[in-house]
Amino acid sequence: MNQQSSSFKWSLFIIGIVATIAYRIIIILNYYNPIWVKVSWYVGTIGFIFYFGYLYKLQSKRADLAIKYNLLGAVKEMKGLKVKQKEALEYIVKSNATSKVKYNSAIIFILSVVALIVAIVLDFLL
Repeated sequence: MNQQSSSFKWSLFIIGIVATIAYRIIIILNYYNPIWVKVSWYVGTIGFIFYFGYLYKLQSKRADLAIKYNLLGAVKEMKGLKVKQKEALEYIVKSNATSKVKYNSAIIFILSVVALIVAIVLDFLL
């Protein structure tokens, strides 16, 4: 399975943090120059596209692997684990396989792409 490098993961983590901060400081930038509001908004929106696009892909892959390889069944059949260890593994595998959080990431990704397209049209093409 294709593992992402540690630097790639850190980069996405930082992109997510920068995007979140960029959105949060818009309220302060409103008191200064409108151009900085736009810059901050674009940074945040583009950052969210990268971050939530990757997050959706990651969450989907985890769910698909858990289902494809029947990991919940495999954990239930495992011998040699303590009861709490088995329960913890079952919880992790089941929550990865059934979580709807990937749809939240997909919606944020899609809405960010749409918002970026609309903003580019309004700011640069009209």
